[in-house]
Amino acid sequence: MIALTEDQVQTAGQSAKPASRPFSAFERMVAWRYLRSRRKEAFISVIAGFSFIGIMLGVATLIIVMAVMNGFRTELISRILSINGHVIVQPIDGPLNNYADLATRFSGVKGVTMAIPLIEGQVLAQGVGDSSTGALVRGIRSDDLGKMKSVSEHIKSGDLVGFAADTGVAIGSRMAHQLGIQVGGTITLTSSNGGGTLPLVKAYTVSAIYEIGMWEYDSTIVFMPLEEAQLFFNAKGLAQSIEIFVEYPDLVHELRQPIEDAAGRQIFITDWRDRNQTFFSTIEVQRNVMFMILTLIVLVAALNIISGLIMLVKDKGSDIAILRTMGATAGSVMRIFFMTGAAIGTAGTVAGVLLGVVVCLNIESIRQFFSWISGTTLFSPELYFLNQLPADMNADETILVVVMALSLSFLATIFPAWRASRLDPVQALRYE
Repeated sequence: MIALTEDQVQTAGQSAKPASRPFSAFERMVAWRYLRSRRKEAFISVIAGFSFIGIMLGVATLIIVMAVMNGFRTELISRILSINGHVIVQPIDGPLNNYADLATRFSGVKGVTMAIPLIEGQVLAQGVGDSSTGALVRGIRSDDLGKMKSVSEHIKSGDLVGFAADTGVAIGSRMAHQLGIQVGGTITLTSSNGGGTLPLVKAYTVSAIYEIGMWEYDSTIVFMPLEEAQLFFNAKGLAQSIEIFVEYPDLVHELRQPIEDAAGRQIFITDWRDRNQTFFSTIEVQRNVMFMILTLIVLVAALNIISGLIMLVKDKGSDIAILRTMGATAGSVMRIFFMTGAAIGTAGTVAGVLLGVVVCLNIESIRQFFSWISGTTLFSPELYFLNQLPADMNADETILVVVMALSLSFLATIFPAWRASRLDPVQALRYE
């Protein structure tokens, strides 16, 4: 039972008047007393603590998972688009022998940043000893490779001088590690597209090793000078396609017609959304499903607030009866218990946001720590494509999580608070 001083008794009587303002000092004081941990009320405080922890963990988990999903999508898009063209142009009326002229014309289209002629082919790459792996050769002009900052600005060892002189190739760091090759070493490429009956086998000097940070690219792509690639694939003077990079990838559909007009011949156009539609649709579905599943955690935590407050009402029945006999109105009692539950929800939400932000800012360090503890590789790049665990917090999503958590918390307090206000003082004192 609450021990009240004379002044507090007078305050109680004053707060019970119909003209009293909402959430008076007395109501806040009583709500705070119910939240405080005391020996006699240890069980109730534990229930309140579990409700607080539930809200905090639910909000934090939701923020962290959504940030990781956003970061995963953002990193994949940025790295995929940094090395693959936003628009891919292929001829349908004949071989692409005027690729240099077309690339110049496409580069002049407003909104286009660069146009790169390419020739590609699958090969078998062999390194030191019996090590070998499948690879994708991309024939590209040296100036164009220099403009691809995702490669030229991420050279781990060596340089592009040999590439520019048509005497070397550039390979990814994971391919170099897998094949045991260093800068200056030799990589042997075997292709079935040499034009003859036998496979074409040729050795090249590795002049540069790059590291984009995306496992699939670092382990599979070999950049080769365009003229050398034309000879290797028996396509002298030709290109397979022209990849166009635009200023705003999300608005790529607006450039389809200008690019067709600039081509001056029949071409087939695909963009990055067409080529990766299934992949990014899968990520979006997973993101939405995770949001719905994790929302249930917050909902369960809000239900804990209901159960905790109902137990609090039962435990404080005599206190409520005394307050009512002293003149406290039903509305005053309802506000007391509403503030009690709302305080748990608000504190849990704020703590959850802080925890979520801290984890998101240190997500990679946390991943490395747990990998060290468990002795296994968490977030394996072979499975998840990226070398690091990304986290990209979205302000709108974070606000949505906060509003949802607060709304559920406040709604959860209404029924127990209403039940407390409906408690009959006579019945409560009779069974005390």
